[in-house]
Amino acid sequence: MPVKQASTRSPKDSVELPEDYSKNCVQLCGKVSGAPAEKELPSGDKVVEFRIVVGRASRDGVDTLDIAAWSSKTRRSALTLKPGQWVEIEGQIHRRFWQAPNGLASRWQVESEIITKI
Repeated sequence: MPVKQASTRSPKDSVELPEDYSKNCVQLCGKVSGAPAEKELPSGDKVVEFRIVVGRASRDGVDTLDIAAWSSKTRRSALTLKPGQWVEIEGQIHRRFWQAPNGLASRWQVESEIITKI
């Protein structure tokens, strides 16, 4: 898709741009922090969830990120992972919502499309 330069003209004179430049792509490398767990949801869908620990590039510390594997291929791959194992995850960030006892709850997850042991 061609990209047009932003204009210095007023907003009413601005150049028309395509509506959507959004992109949701994540690539992470980290260590698996615990054993993956398979869940069956009330809808009947199955998901394998696990966490990875990723170091921060700009300062000391780490982040622990939730990973979800929904497709049968990524679920099978996820179930072979062991704690402490290095892994590369490619996917998208999603916010999951559910009804909790105290009301609506949510959390961010990376929905894996490709899981590679490294």
